[in-house]
Amino acid sequence: MNTTSSYTPHRPGTIEQIQIRGDVSYRLRRWLAQESSSMSAPPLLLAHGWMDMGASFQRFVDTLGTGREVVALDWRGFGGSTVSRPGDSYWFYDYYADLDAVIDHISPNAPIDLLGHSMGGNIAMIYAGTCPERIRRLVNVEGFGLARTLPSQAPGRLAQWLSELKTPVSIRTFASVQEVAGHLLKRSPRMDEGFALWLAGEWTERKADGRWHVRADAAHKRVNPILYRCDEVLAAWEKIQASVLWVEGDKPEQTPLSPERYSREEFEARLGRIKSLQRLRIDDCGHMVHLDQPGILAQAVESFLV
Repeated sequence: MNTTSSYTPHRPGTIEQIQIRGDVSYRLRRWLAQESSSMSAPPLLLAHGWMDMGASFQRFVDTLGTGREVVALDWRGFGGSTVSRPGDSYWFYDYYADLDAVIDHISPNAPIDLLGHSMGGNIAMIYAGTCPERIRRLVNVEGFGLARTLPSQAPGRLAQWLSELKTPVSIRTFASVQEVAGHLLKRSPRMDEGFALWLAGEWTERKADGRWHVRADAAHKRVNPILYRCDEVLAAWEKIQASVLWVEGDKPEQTPLSPERYSREEFEARLGRIKSLQRLRIDDCGHMVHLDQPGILAQAVESFLV
């Protein structure tokens, strides 16, 4: 691997730090629409997945048209978004409220288009069903949701969380930015090597110990004591008014689906609850669709958002 990145963003963005909900500093990465564009399009907001950050959408944005503003957020506790007094864990209800505040910031008086990947896709679906008037078009990239849970699992899950609170949590560190890039390429082997090096410098930071640390709060690694309530999730999905584009890669081994816990058949039944649905499966692509095939994803999203 080369020791320096050979990648330079084709459509450079700017960083904006905003304060929301009192004590949360949110980082937004913004790519403005081209001044000469006559296109009147709502902003497109990009919401990343677990242990990711908004910068990972850069190659995707590079290949989008320039007729609309694009904004990528860093969820609280990831990238450059921080809470003044971090707690023991992170809650999805805070993500929903954060998303609502970010949308109010970037488009206070009109609906937006929203793309969410993985965890971000799951959050986006719940939000779009809860506040349908705020979302014009919705793209869910590999946000499969989780296996159905039973109330009888609640005591065990809570006990696990209480146990984990007694043990410090940490995230792996790296000896060099090249080692970080190698880690990213193992997860997304189709990603361009130069971009992997660039993203490694965004995803991690070098600290006083000389090692490269992931820009994320290790508390994210604790189990969530709140069960995944599938019936409530599907009730929100049924309320979505926006047209939805469902995107997945062709590597089923990288999805959370399994015959024992959460089958493809059950997932297909869940998708059937959505009023207006288009689907796309991208070949030679794993879970990190925006890293594996950014150009194909951008082309599909561009067509869908028209």
